[in-house]
Amino acid sequence: MLNLCFSPCPNDTFIFDAMIHGKVDTEGLSFEVVLDDVEALNRRAFAGQADVTKLSYHAFAYLTDKFDLLDAGSALGTNCGPLLIARQPIADAALLEGPIAIPGKMTTANFLLSLAYPDARNKPEYLFSDIEDAVEQGDVVAGLIIHENRFTYQNRGLVKLLDLGEFWETKTGMPIPLGGIVVRKDLPLDLKQAVNRVLRRSVAYARANPESVMPYVRRHAQAMQDAVMQAHIDLYVTDYTADLGAKGRETVRQMFQLALERQIIPNYNKNFFIN
Repeated sequence: MLNLCFSPCPNDTFIFDAMIHGKVDTEGLSFEVVLDDVEALNRRAFAGQADVTKLSYHAFAYLTDKFDLLDAGSALGTNCGPLLIARQPIADAALLEGPIAIPGKMTTANFLLSLAYPDARNKPEYLFSDIEDAVEQGDVVAGLIIHENRFTYQNRGLVKLLDLGEFWETKTGMPIPLGGIVVRKDLPLDLKQAVNRVLRRSVAYARANPESVMPYVRRHAQAMQDAVMQAHIDLYVTDYTADLGAKGRETVRQMFQLALERQIIPNYNKNFFIN
């Protein structure tokens, strides 16, 4: 049995439902499921507590000697990056002084913030779902929001300072890689390839049969409105989720190379795909 870790966010529960509930051929694989926040998943991976796990691409850059990236399962696309928000527009000098709430040091959101504002140092970590509250209450001057909070911050009178997805896409001309599904590097190649096939099958099933997987999604969506839940899925489950393909793979490589050049990540093992 493989330890399988992913978040309770709608895009993850959407793509994993079919494979963990036997709705597709799992090729004899079975899974022990762990659900947790994305930064908690990052920490589990650093601690070696996962066989197959959702991982922020930023965190993965530090773990390419321990895990390989699957072609299936990635949250990678356009117009889907994290947003930097505040109570009102603020000057860069005040922003850099901080504090800026971030959803975790190893999140891709923080990686992108480091690219856009390399001199920002005062960045306390918050659970991603608490960041809007911290901004609204004035505990921080700005906050970096991810997931469904992209769709709710304006309802609370908060304003967008920067779309970090747009920042990345303008800078590189590539889609934004947020998170991927990785598998332990020391597992047999045929097992890793089987996991990739099963996950690709699960993604395809969910996209073809959304009514079948949505009850599982709703169960873990923390009373999220259906419209927000669907917008979340539409934003983060893309053709790249079914298969990274050549462009998706090149995007990840380019992200890591740029991060290395900016000294955001250390040197990494460049052989990090499963084949």
